[in-house]
Amino acid sequence: MHRHPASLALILALVFGLGAAAAFAQGLPKQGPVIIPKKKTTPAQPTTPPPPPPGQQTLKPAQKPQYNFSVNVPEVQIPVSVQLKDGQFVPNLPAKDFEIFEDGVKQTIDKVTVTNDAPMTAVLLVQFNNTWYPILYNILNASYAFTGAMQPQDWVALETFDLKPTIVVDFTHNRRAIQAAISSLHFANFSESDLFDSLSNTIDRLNGVQGHKTIILIATGLNTFSHINFDQLRKQIAQTQNITIFSVSMSFALEEWLQENGYTGMSQMSLLQGDNEMRYFATATGGRYYQPRFIGGFSDVFRDIAGAVRSQYLISYVPTNKKLDGTRRNVKVALVAPDGQPLIITNQKQKKLKYTIDYRKTYTARHVVE
Repeated sequence: MHRHPASLALILALVFGLGAAAAFAQGLPKQGPVIIPKKKTTPAQPTTPPPPPPGQQTLKPAQKPQYNFSVNVPEVQIPVSVQLKDGQFVPNLPAKDFEIFEDGVKQTIDKVTVTNDAPMTAVLLVQFNNTWYPILYNILNASYAFTGAMQPQDWVALETFDLKPTIVVDFTHNRRAIQAAISSLHFANFSESDLFDSLSNTIDRLNGVQGHKTIILIATGLNTFSHINFDQLRKQIAQTQNITIFSVSMSFALEEWLQENGYTGMSQMSLLQGDNEMRYFATATGGRYYQPRFIGGFSDVFRDIAGAVRSQYLISYVPTNKKLDGTRRNVKVALVAPDGQPLIITNQKQKKLKYTIDYRKTYTARHVVE
């Protein structure tokens, strides 16, 4: 029986086409690092509370906003967190209450927005040495207060470091995967602490991820085995625009535990240096520094961080300095009353409340070569 030439051609095309497709599929590279896509968020609905006395802002409950930092030319966006002493976010602040300066020059604020419950991208970066495992075990258990606050759209990864950094769990939406990995951390291999290299490596990897990222650094601040020094790491952090570090120091609680269990305490000078470095990582990136005095205080710290990464005002302005020269710009944000004095925040009983303003103090302008 003779086959029609067209049919034979069709069969050959199908055979060779399927073969080529299989070969192409085998040649595809394995999936690389996950890039988190940007997602649209719904702005928080405005409220109309009764007007407070002149120069005061009455505290009312509100939904928590998104954490996001970006620099565009010519517009600059600065995320700002305003919190009471107990960590409660201060809502309902209008744009007129904010004042912003760049290199000492007052800027005109275009808008102040509050975004609501946007996804977070966070890395838990944990110092995991074999020397102090008993206390570290309790601290890691306390971090469940953070992972327990994860929402389905959040991305969280777990990384440890001793002699070198190790990715225990890559970015996942699954809070149980993170918690199970934390529970599995039983035996550390080394007593060294590669803090600077590990933090630098984590920053490098996060630069390939879209949007704002958060690093929760749980460490003593002691660095015993790194190829880079603090000054090199400091310069790298200064160039980083969209990563915020929350530093959780273990040093004070660790020192207490060592003394209570009959061990020789660490050098006070080393502890002070480590704490200063941990504090710098946080303040230089607009984050916060924590130093719990006892193990029971770590759960409150992680709950505070879980809330802080979502609670932000976003201030947008066009700098008066329009040079695209890649220089470092200093930023100052303040809350002011209509008379120019510092804003007074009260509760519903008109009692004055203390508050703090957290934001990144510097950014690097775009560099365009003409």
